Amino acid sequence: MKVTDIRTYCVDANWRNLVFVKVFTDAGLTGVGECTLETRDRSVMATVADLSRYVLGQDPNNIEKIWNTMYRDGYWGTGPVDMSAMSAIEQALWDIVGKKYKTPVYNLLGGKVRDKVKVYANGWYFGLKTIEEHAEKVGELVEKGFRAFKWDPFRISGRDISHEDLEYAVECIAAVRKAAGPKVDLLIEGHGRFNVHSAVKVAKAMEPFNIFFFEEPIPQDNYQALKKVADAVNVPLAGGERCYSYYHFRDLLAAQALDIVQPDLSHSGGILSLKKIAAMAETWYVGVAPHNASGPVHTAATVQVDATLNNFVIQECFPCDVEKCPWLHTIVDHPPVPVDGCITLSDRPGLGLDIDEEEIRKHPPQNRPVYSLYSPDSFLLTGVGATNDESGF
Repeated sequence: MKVTDIRTYCVDANWRNLVFVKVFTDAGLTGVGECTLETRDRSVMATVADLSRYVLGQDPNNIEKIWNTMYRDGYWGTGPVDMSAMSAIEQALWDIVGKKYKTPVYNLLGGKVRDKVKVYANGWYFGLKTIEEHAEKVGELVEKGFRAFKWDPFRISGRDISHEDLEYAVECIAAVRKAAGPKVDLLIEGHGRFNVHSAVKVAKAMEPFNIFFFEEPIPQDNYQALKKVADAVNVPLAGGERCYSYYHFRDLLAAQALDIVQPDLSHSGGILSLKKIAAMAETWYVGVAPHNASGPVHTAATVQVDATLNNFVIQECFPCDVEKCPWLHTIVDHPPVPVDGCITLSDRPGLGLDIDEEEIRKHPPQNRPVYSLYSPDSFLLTGVGATNDESGF
């Protein structure tokens, strides 16, 4: 069996576009992957085309060999765009191999240690203007069965946080806790915005609310500074979504600054890389809560690995995207949908789903403004921004 073609597909998905990859073989088997990289759609699609030259004609069974050829022989295969493209191709190869052996990918990774994967909802707060709206929305989602929520309550705060923004954040957390109840997990997103002093101040202020974890309290590129925050607070810290290699996680784990690491399968190398990162984390007794701000293929691939991890904690997902883009459940044939706060593992072979190319074409990608996360026009505060200008796609 040989790889004969690799194609990319881009589709509108509310606040970003999704990018899928499909790998074709001469045996008639195909596999899908995802390399959604917000604001880098064109770059990652072009990189998939460049990397295809290393993959065409290869036996898709040889995943380690192909991955290392792209990573080592490709020379530049260490940046987020390259790693995202590689990750999608790697996912698709696993999908093909699973279909060949008529078994889910998790059975090729050591088998399941759980039948259901606990998830938390993200994105539900985009565009909400008041604390009351946050509380009301969480109440609705609790009624729908969700038992864990993440959000960024810090508005336009940057490196420092003002007294007003800190007061707002604390009141928002308190209101959401009251609406959700004591048994629901609350996760606070920092988006890497704070300096050490502000991160410590914020973390101490949220200690009374039994926070599940505080994510990316400071920028991701100084592990020693992150350790200073960890040593000063009593809130569990999480991070690592912007680490795009298991070599980065080696250094991050050695810093002993995090309680939970958040590798992103679609940016850090793919399915086997996530498995390797989790194994490293296990040696430090650190949990794994994979990042996922992408679409259904990414979700399906990640839960295949989640099912096999002894140190798995919780999985991110964006269920509220479907409210604005209902086609996210029709562009694939078997979308992974949370029920009662969990995704049940599929017994279908490979990743358990395929993309619908005709349906994808009905929802072309949008050119979106480039937002700063810390400005009044951020999609976190406005909800979504898009034009109907499809130029460049």
